[in-house]
Amino acid sequence: MSYIIRVEKDIDFSRAEKAMISTYKWTEGYAPEAFAELIYVEDKGFALRMTAKESNPLAVNTEYNQPVYEDSCLEFFVRFNPEDPKYMNFEMNSNGAFLSAVRVDRSNKTPIHTLAEIPVVKATKGETEWTVEVFFTLDFIGKLFGKTEFSRGEVIKGNFYKCGDKTEIPHFGMWAPIDSEKPNFHQPQFFGEMEIEK
Repeated sequence: MSYIIRVEKDIDFSRAEKAMISTYKWTEGYAPEAFAELIYVEDKGFALRMTAKESNPLAVNTEYNQPVYEDSCLEFFVRFNPEDPKYMNFEMNSNGAFLSAVRVDRSNKTPIHTLAEIPVVKATKGETEWTVEVFFTLDFIGKLFGKTEFSRGEVIKGNFYKCGDKTEIPHFGMWAPIDSEKPNFHQPQFFGEMEIEK
């Protein structure tokens, strides 16, 4: 899977490509339309917007680092530095609550608040959909991944997910397909390529 990250001067998603979260595995009966948009704001950082078409998303958790994946959840996993095996999972619900860590696999993790100031998640609920937005500054990325410069044509790797472990119908959706028998998003070997536009 490949995705083109548009380059902008400011946070403007008007040209952003939609990464459709359209592969649902491991359960059946519910596959809501969802997508992600990611842009690179030159010399500032990466802006992410994710949307799910749901009218009444489960949203129990309200604080940072609570298990939002049990709610209706949108997730961004990314390896900003391709020379570093670490990746970040960033998981958000429709309250704007989120959990995040830097890790090399599912079990070895470092919560992001121990490395940098945590970003702010802006959540918006409508009648038929909900959206979350977050901005990852170059300073934040530098503290997590040791990388603060990005150029056109550069490739990072990651994936976008939609899930809800304790929703009425548990579901697990992804942009880049994962080839495994059991639910597990923490498989960076299946990350897709995301190229900053040339």
